[in-house]
Amino acid sequence: MLLGCIADDLTGATDLALMLTREGLRTVQSTGLPPANLDVSEVDAVVVALKSRTIVAADAVTQSLDAAKVLRKLGAQRLFFKYCSTFDSTDKGNIGPVAEALLGFVGGGATIACPAFPKAGRTIYAGNLFVNGVPLNESPMKDHPLTPMRDANLVRVLQRQTALPVGLLAYDAVEAGADTLRAAFDQKSSSEKIFIVDAVADVHLRTIGAALAHLPLITGGSGVAMGLPAAYLDASLIAKLTPPPTQMAAPKGRQAILAGSCSAATRGQVKAAIDAGVPHLRIDPLSVADGVQTKDQALQWIDAQPEDKPFLVYSSDDPDAVRQVQERLGRDKAGTLIEHLLGEIAAALPERGVTRLIVAGGETSGAVVQALGADVLTIGPEIDPGVPWTRSIAGIDMALALKSGNFGAEDFFLKAWDRLS
Repeated sequence: MLLGCIADDLTGATDLALMLTREGLRTVQSTGLPPANLDVSEVDAVVVALKSRTIVAADAVTQSLDAAKVLRKLGAQRLFFKYCSTFDSTDKGNIGPVAEALLGFVGGGATIACPAFPKAGRTIYAGNLFVNGVPLNESPMKDHPLTPMRDANLVRVLQRQTALPVGLLAYDAVEAGADTLRAAFDQKSSSEKIFIVDAVADVHLRTIGAALAHLPLITGGSGVAMGLPAAYLDASLIAKLTPPPTQMAAPKGRQAILAGSCSAATRGQVKAAIDAGVPHLRIDPLSVADGVQTKDQALQWIDAQPEDKPFLVYSSDDPDAVRQVQERLGRDKAGTLIEHLLGEIAAALPERGVTRLIVAGGETSGAVVQALGADVLTIGPEIDPGVPWTRSIAGIDMALALKSGNFGAEDFFLKAWDRLS
């Protein structure tokens, strides 16, 4: 095993694992610390999914170092710290403190911080992060409830989070190619220790990989991992690149969909499934809070559905309805209520013969994975950009598609099954 990755949330971990798989690394994903006896004899990369993005910085550092220690014991020669492509953080962290701690763990030196992902509209120029062409501080991220991003200049943003000097590897050096970029890094790294790296196209991400894959620690979004597998092959760190799968063998059984996200994309997917005749049960948060709608009622409904068709259980609703629920129950309680119920329902699905499960929503995915005990996943074929099928290889045997709320085409819930065999 060559590459050990530490991601600050679950769906971000899956995004990174998919990127590495697509580029040729045999990758598994662990929710929380992987077991010390995990068989990595036929694995190139392990991605650890933490939930550390917005917790206290000291706790994020501790969790990340614990993950690094386990990954090193499993044989990781390189580390990758993955965070969001919109650099979600505050002046207290957690990107800076974790990057600083991991740099110390690998023995010092210097590293990079590059959240760029041009294909997803995240570009960096002159150290400034743009979201679909709009400066980060003018994008919707400026009003994020937990990590409001009010400065697009990532050199300044990161410098406020760390005592290490932060520098910039600018566009001209990246555009000039791997040799020039590596020389610029070597020249500057005696005085600066973390570098924001400009990138406005995928070719720049591949250049960064070719130039800097030798570093013991790289930090960034999933995009900057794009160039690493080919660079590892060129350096003879891996024997070959493995073509990404187009199909995945899955255990035979029933198919189910659990949707907790209220994003526009997920609502469209729910509507498309209902319009196509998929049996469906809507979970109403107010009815759950009042004790009118219960887990047992949901399971009775599931038991009555045809076993040869997928069924859908969803709480997704439009923004006005969500606001009304939050006004009555409170934002946190409303979300926790649904996550808990969907987690309970998920835990009861295996005994009902469900072996293939789609989950929509990052928080919902976390609750479901925890409820199922599906802690270690292999990465299968991509269904839509950023969303693969996975298969649990520790404990329960189940095919899982963990979809971030905003990801996926409208027919996602209908076509995903075609990737399974």
